[in-house]
Amino acid sequence: MAPAAPAPGAPDTDPESPPAAAQVLRRCRELAAPALAEAIGTLHPWVAEMARYALGRCEVGGAPADHGQGKGVRQALAVLGAEIVSGPAGAGVPGAVAVELVHVFSLLHDDIMDGDALRRGRPAVWKAYGTGPAVLAGDALFALAVETVALTPQAGSAVRQLTTALGDLVRGQADDLLFADRPWTGPDAVGVAEYEVMAERKTGALLGCALALGARLAGAPERTVTVLDRAGRHLGVAFQIADDVLGIWGDPSVTGKPVHSDLRQAKKTLPVLAALGGAGYGELDELLAACHSLDGAGVRRATALVERAGGRATAVREARRHLAAADTLLAGVPLAPGPTEELRTMLSALADRAI
Repeated sequence: MAPAAPAPGAPDTDPESPPAAAQVLRRCRELAAPALAEAIGTLHPWVAEMARYALGRCEVGGAPADHGQGKGVRQALAVLGAEIVSGPAGAGVPGAVAVELVHVFSLLHDDIMDGDALRRGRPAVWKAYGTGPAVLAGDALFALAVETVALTPQAGSAVRQLTTALGDLVRGQADDLLFADRPWTGPDAVGVAEYEVMAERKTGALLGCALALGARLAGAPERTVTVLDRAGRHLGVAFQIADDVLGIWGDPSVTGKPVHSDLRQAKKTLPVLAALGGAGYGELDELLAACHSLDGAGVRRATALVERAGGRATAVREARRHLAAADTLLAGVPLAPGPTEELRTMLSALADRAI
């Protein structure tokens, strides 16, 4: 990928250089915001309130708020997907709305399945409103996402693009849940390759859909749409691996999670699975088997063993391999140079936060 953009606020002395990553994300979010708000406004008022709460736009009860809403990566990919095929940015907005609705739907349900009580420092929707209401809100967002693309001129192909991604997302989530019950080592253990297939489905499918959907709505040829979907899926695997690295070695002030949180929860992440595939994993296997009851020293020991066995290095290498694969795919189709550089800038900056 292209070199990472300067940090937000850093001087930009080259007037021809693409906007910094944060600016690209903000521009795309702001472009999609009115359409996203309008779509949510069509829901039942109570369901719409839960959706706005999930987006950080209100408190429980509906009082306006302005909490963090996430980076809006999927929205940006849909808008840039339209622009990189020389279409107007607005052509990608329905795709941006749809993928954001699916993303929020998946977070609402993920928090319930994982038992996560907090989301971006606030009570998760299921803790704030109840499990049943949170499931209902997620279902409503799912339906609204499909309706959003069904109302576009490319309805048939756009709906198929979105539903294919939704099917893969569900398959990936199912695999991720089943991984929790499988052993750390032995013939039934989860391997790195199997893990990456899960990550492509759970995380990559929606990123690929966002990029491809924006291009499709802008009238791109089918081959270009297919290539962009594949590129986005590689990016999704890289982002999932980056999250895995942050889940063990990340700064809690940045991640919002306690240090070593993924190890404490016995999550099967790529660095740990890679470490267990190397030599001398006996002590690590014993620690992981008891990770729920480990004290701070035990978790720190497990972290050190993962790094010593090459788990972190393998994760970095795999993430960079997927980023390179995405870049190769982008180079293989005719794309508008300016928006493509913005895309590369944004993706490099996001990846470099962890790798």
